[in-house]
Amino acid sequence: MTQSKPQTRSGIILKIFLPVLIGLGVVVWLFYKEFNVEALSEIKFTPYAWFCIFLALLAVFTRDFGMAWRFRILTDGDLRWSRAANVTMLCEFTSAITPSSVGGSALSMIFLNREGINIGRATTLTMTTLFLDQLFFVISIPIVFLTVSYADLFGFGSHDFIEGIKIAFWIVYGVIALWAAILFLGIIARPKAIHNFLIWLFSFKLLKRWLIPVTELADNMVATARSLRNRNFGWWLCGFTATATSWIGRYLVVNALFLAFVPAASQLTVFVRQFVVWALLMFSPTPGGSGLSEWLFKEYYGDLIAGAGVVFVLAILWRLLSYYIYLIIGIFLIPSFLRNKKTIKNND
Repeated sequence: MTQSKPQTRSGIILKIFLPVLIGLGVVVWLFYKEFNVEALSEIKFTPYAWFCIFLALLAVFTRDFGMAWRFRILTDGDLRWSRAANVTMLCEFTSAITPSSVGGSALSMIFLNREGINIGRATTLTMTTLFLDQLFFVISIPIVFLTVSYADLFGFGSHDFIEGIKIAFWIVYGVIALWAAILFLGIIARPKAIHNFLIWLFSFKLLKRWLIPVTELADNMVATARSLRNRNFGWWLCGFTATATSWIGRYLVVNALFLAFVPAASQLTVFVRQFVVWALLMFSPTPGGSGLSEWLFKEYYGDLIAGAGVVFVLAILWRLLSYYIYLIIGIFLIPSFLRNKKTIKNND
């Protein structure tokens, strides 16, 4: 497998500032549209509000702890906590500067390799984390719809907006479910069959331009299946639990912010709507969902908040804790990553 070269410092700096500029542009636009002194006066940073912001930070820690814990589990403890945390932060940073459909998880094999995991095993771990993420989402959505009414998720706001959200969500869910099924068959159930099917499918003229990357993906699935063959149910359960911990921590950030400034809102509704928000952001064309996430938060949560100024402030705080914080951390981590040229090749 070929390994992509790390980007230059100037290229990384450009990728840092591009999403920031996009996000700030949308914030300024929203501010211009929604600015109201009386609405903004509703925001009170009381001791209770600061305590809830602390809870939001605790949720951020839970998100990152879950990811680091998963790396520890999947490497059978070979990756120390400090190194697992380092890989986690780098994954979050690259998620913030790349389109969400690319994401940081896909690059985790490079980060794991730099932390001493040979590239073959790092590829296996990356495929496994991708599968666990998709599996969590596929399993969670039916539970969400058994827990809350359809109206809690899609029964509010302007007709055109809600219809657009519903259509986009179900398309994304279908794509994720299909991807999860392919990964399950490819790395667990029928790796050789999926390998041969993908090669056959992308040999057709219309799809042939993607044959090389798909062949690499299919080969990685077979190698991953070989590595995972003897894993027991307990190992998978621990990995899934760590995955769920990370995603739930990610969602609870918004709950803590609502507790701070909109305590009357239904916490269950606030929580389950995060499944829709993050599903849509998974396929955002902008780096880290910049622009789309700020607008989506305002439109999707607006019915739960009385004042437009409150929505605006919550959107900014959410992005600070779920996005900008990783850009800042990444600025400090990337220089040492670029200096570290060591890679570990396969042992075989």
